[in-house]
Amino acid sequence: MVASIDILDDAYRHELSASVKERILLVRRVISDRKEVAYVSGEELHRSKAWAYKWLKRFDNEGLNGLKDRYRRGRPPEVSEKKFSDIRRELSENPSGWKVKEVMNILSMKRLV
Repeated sequence: MVASIDILDDAYRHELSASVKERILLVRRVISDRKEVAYVSGEELHRSKAWAYKWLKRFDNEGLNGLKDRYRRGRPPEVSEKKFSDIRRELSENPSGWKVKEVMNILSMKRLV
């Protein structure tokens, strides 16, 4: 996909994310300015060629949206939802608050620490 210089410049000006701006700059320099990928990635952006080729491929396949970060799931919780709600209930039952040691004791009794 070939994007016009104006579209890339406009996207760069309005983008808030620094990492996405860096990727737009990569595309602009390589595609529009016809600079070598190795030069732009290494000398100008201080990144690897593999990084540059990854983002150029995503841009080629998806356009400007391909340069944005995708949602990634985190590590699944080690505590079941039931255990978590039991602990939350037990901690909320004390109106005077808890000390750190007391919370640690509750968690260790539930085998979470």
